Parts: sequence; C-alpha cells; structure tokens
Amino acid sequence: MKKFLTRFLLVASLLTIALPLNAAPQTNRAYALVESVQMPAWVERKGARQPLEAGEALQSNDRVVTGADAKVLIRLAEGSAVKLGESAELELNALGWRDSSVFTAALDVVKGAFRFTTGIFSKRRQQREVNVRIATITAGIRGTDLWGSSDSERDLVCLLEGRITVSHAQDKAHELSEALSFYTAPKGKAPNPIGKVDPEQIKRWAAQTEVSSGNGYTRRGGRWMVELAAYDNEKDALDLYDRARAAGYAVQIKPRRTKGESQRYAVRIAQVASRTEAAVLAEKLRQRLELGATVVSRQP
Repeated sequence: MKKFLTRFLLVASLLTIALPLNAAPQTNRAYALVESVQMPAWVERKGARQPLEAGEALQSNDRVVTGADAKVLIRLAEGSAVKLGESAELELNALGWRDSSVFTAALDVVKGAFRFTTGIFSKRRQQREVNVRIATITAGIRGTDLWGSSDSERDLVCLLEGRITVSHAQDKAHELSEALSFYTAPKGKAPNPIGKVDPEQIKRWAAQTEVSSGNGYTRRGGRWMVELAAYDNEKDALDLYDRARAAGYAVQIKPRRTKGESQRYAVRIAQVASRTEAAVLAEKLRQRLELGATVVSRQP
C-alpha cells in the first residue's frame, strides 16, 4: 500500500505543477508547443515514453510518436505549424534561435505523413532555417508549405507553396519552386524525376495530417473533459492511470473529498476541444480500454 500511495502522491504533485504551465501562454518560452492531439500519441524523451498532452512544451531531441487514427499539431516558436499523421514518428532536433532572430530546427520524419506550414499561427514574416528530412530525402525550407511521407515503399516530398531545395544521396540537389511539384525516392533506389501532382491528390494527402472535428481531439486550453472512472482507493485509480497512459492517453488523477473523511479518485482527460469531441473520445476510451460508463463534463 505504501508503494501505491507514494506513486499516487508523485502523480498528484506532478499534476499540480503541470496545470499552471499548460494553462499559461508558453509560445515565447518554448521552441515547440503541442497545440492539438488526436490520441493515442506519445513523446519519447531521454529514454522515457509518456503520453503527449495538449499544451506540452517540446525540447530538442524529443521524438513524437502517433498511434493508429492519431494526429498531432505542433506550433513552432516563430509561428509555423508541424502536422503529423497516424502511425508516424518525428524527431525534433536543433530547436533554437540564432542571433535572437533566426529560428532553427531540424525535423526528422522517420515514418508516416508530415506537413510543414507557415502563416497559421503568425502572419508576421519570420526568418527561419528549417531542414526537414523525410527518411532519405532532405528538404531545406525558406518560408513555405510542404507535405511529405515515408512508408515501406518510398519517401516523398511535395511542394504546396513557396520554394524548397531537395537532396538525396543518389541524386544531385534540386530546387522546387512550382506549386504541386513532388520528388520521390523508392526504397533502396535512386529518386525518380520531379513530377507534378493532381490537386485532388493533394486534398487526400492533406487529410492524412489534419486534426479534424469528430475524432475526439484535445487542444491547448480546451474546456471539456472525460472522466474514465472514479474509485474509492488509489490503487484502482493508479492501475487505470498506468493502463491508459501506456495506451497513449494523457489521463490525470483528480482526488476529491466525499462526505466524511474519505476520498474518491477520478481518472480523467482534460483539455478536450468541445462537448462533441468529448463524447467521441469517451466512446473511444470505453472501447479501447474496456471501461464502463464514462462522464463528459465542462472543466470548472
């Protein structure tokens, strides 16, 4: 019992510390900030893995991992957006500022679908030096919009707007400046010639990386929550806490006093985007974690 109580107190103290950080604006203090999460998703940092939370500040050398039917939206410090599709892995490296005015980042897409877009969070023109590596293809970005993916068959980069330079170990460097130009490299082979993609295909690709309504997503500052269960003892609460977080769901434990001196321990997910999204997420949790009745409510 002492072991479980110690672990619970640790969880509760971390929760108490984390809430003000998530609630406060962090854009000026964080190089990368998680805006929205369609779970399950994780961040791997210094050998440890934990569920990815809306509002979380990411660091250099972090790896973001998404599960099936999951998506993530990340805001970089200079206002650009990084979008990640399902079953993907993204490493964030070299995050920082050079001379206090040029934002730097090296984004390594290990697998899955990815999009980099400027102008979503800030219309002000910012200086940046961002390199994106999609497995075997490297793209140097200068204020632009691109989509890419890596799977078992090929690596691909498509320019949606602006200008990029693409390079590959088995090819010379190419500059892409015409919208909808794309560059592909079959696995283990030299890249194909630069081609042009159909706008309808772009719509299908873009949908793979968009956090969209009706999928039960959380967002920074979301005001709804889903209570998975409430227990009379901390052991049961911690068991569900561990099981949900291992599955990629960023649950918290909230103790609340009942009549008398006893307490109940609620296991919940906060920062859900809306009542509708909370209802969708509640149903997903019931099925994936084999839960009983869940409760959707507005955060106090």
